[in-house]
Amino acid sequence: MRLRTAAILACSIVALINTGCVRRTLTINTEPQGALIWLNDEEIGRSPVSTDFLWYGDYDVVARLEGYETLKTHHNIKSPWYQKPGIDFFSEILYPGHIHDERSADFVMEPQVVPDRNELLERASEFRERSLFDEE
Repeated sequence: MRLRTAAILACSIVALINTGCVRRTLTINTEPQGALIWLNDEEIGRSPVSTDFLWYGDYDVVARLEGYETLKTHHNIKSPWYQKPGIDFFSEILYPGHIHDERSADFVMEPQVVPDRNELLERASEFRERSLFDEE
């Protein structure tokens, strides 16, 4: 009887150790490539870059590349059907295989516009006049 109980216990432990696992990966691409990427204020590398993520939802994305405007935006990652509350227990714990949820986000960066000297001086003069003589 003890041998049978030990065998059932051993099989149960092996089954629990070999249960499901969900890996989530986000790949960020920029046009042009090579932009330095921050995801939720954490630097993750130069595009194209991949990183694992833990939760679905809204992520802050910042991309910087010399000669281009800094891109500050959000990217929403929606959860798949097997990660909905209730169902996620089976995909995370009981499913015997591994699931790899791969997502990607593509961003186009705009070239940086540098104002010419005369335009810059004109804007500075207008700002000075407004700040000195504006009574509001």
